[in-house]
Amino acid sequence: MIHTDTIVALATPAGAGAIAVIRLSGEEAITIASSIFFSVSAKKLSNQKTHTIHLGHIKDGERVLDEVLVSVFKNPNSYTGEDVVEISCHGSAFIQQEIIQLCLRKGCRMAQAGEFTLRAFLNAKMDLSQAEAVADLIASDSEASHQLAIQQMRGGFSNEIKQLREELLNFASLIELELDFAEEDVEFANRDDFQQLITKITQVLKRLIDSFATGNVLKNGIPVAIVGEPNVGKSTLLNALLNEERAIVSDIAGTTRDTIEDEIVIGGVGFRFIDTAGIRETTDTIEGMGIKKTFEKIEQAQVVVYLFDPTSLQDATPSVLRTSPTKGDDYSSVLLEVGKIRNKYPQKQLVVVANKIDTLSEKDLSQMISHLTPQTSHLIPLSAKTGQGVEELKTTLLDFVNTGALRNNETIVTNTRHYDSLLKALEEIQKVQLGIHANLSGDLLAIDIRQALYHFGEITGEISNDELLGNIFANFCIGK
Repeated sequence: MIHTDTIVALATPAGAGAIAVIRLSGEEAITIASSIFFSVSAKKLSNQKTHTIHLGHIKDGERVLDEVLVSVFKNPNSYTGEDVVEISCHGSAFIQQEIIQLCLRKGCRMAQAGEFTLRAFLNAKMDLSQAEAVADLIASDSEASHQLAIQQMRGGFSNEIKQLREELLNFASLIELELDFAEEDVEFANRDDFQQLITKITQVLKRLIDSFATGNVLKNGIPVAIVGEPNVGKSTLLNALLNEERAIVSDIAGTTRDTIEDEIVIGGVGFRFIDTAGIRETTDTIEGMGIKKTFEKIEQAQVVVYLFDPTSLQDATPSVLRTSPTKGDDYSSVLLEVGKIRNKYPQKQLVVVANKIDTLSEKDLSQMISHLTPQTSHLIPLSAKTGQGVEELKTTLLDFVNTGALRNNETIVTNTRHYDSLLKALEEIQKVQLGIHANLSGDLLAIDIRQALYHFGEITGEISNDELLGNIFANFCIGK
């Protein structure tokens, strides 16, 4: 992929604002900018040093379009590795389009999505995993996702992969060399040292692969399903967590017939809360569809919040999960529901929440806690209506997230493409390990080593193709 033309695009969000930045990159970037920019001190941009800013006017013939600041970045010391000019103009949408159209008439081409970052990759200003982190950084909406993107963009992940690839490549070269002296039975690659390297690579790959479970949820937000019978206060709890009237609340059972989702940030980590339809037996077709969706959302969630109303246990109603109603205040009905959720979804974190405690006496509240605490790992009494206990629920949810690796600045994998390549690389490394134990010849070991090196290279972009790059950079915004 050879890019020699000059591209232009709006680098700031579209729409009116105080200022806007229009970016040009390519061989003719400074020449084109010089033809439309007139410095207040009569300077020529082509004669200016790199990383300098100049005040002047953009003119279309004799017509002044705007007073601007122009920043000059000369190759190779720029974001793309090419000559780059950034025009900071006033944020009028009309002015932005006038300047961009003028640049196009002077010989620029409109940049495609992610083309500036693509050129940075092609000009070796960053590797492929770092380029992908640029998109993640732009999309980050929490402290955790921001920190993950910054770490990857600074090369934390790619440096670890490059080191493994380099060590493996050195041994691969020695094994390939042995093939040239096959008749003389010479061994250049010490098999004990090679075994130690393979063991080390296996451990690192497994650690990186395991980190994806944490990285993926930190990047995309942790899905939390709020479930329970109708009218226990699920929608009220969602509104209390979001601190806004997001869901309709009423005394009529079955108000929520579809799932409602919204996201908040707790302690720098994004949580995506899902308010679901109340679980009960029903003949209402629409409500039944909502209950079906509830079970689908539980499947997708990482954490399940089971909400119940302790004030209504005296007249408990059968639900889909419960085979028969259990009346009385011994809370066996709650434990039955909790047990069924645990049995059906053993891998999911479960929080049991007793709502409407503002209507309970101190004696009833104490009795409920003493009955349920020994048999529920996470019991939180709260009042969604008054907000009592909501902060405790937030703290409990945050405790479920493994942020230790993030705090310790360990490498965490967040990209599905990287995860897939790591799995394939591990598979090939394990084949090499089996080959060493079986005393396979160097030519057979070399085949699996080459495949492992290929998958390492896919991550950093040392092995790439136009289709792969097109798919990756298509997710970028125009101007980046």
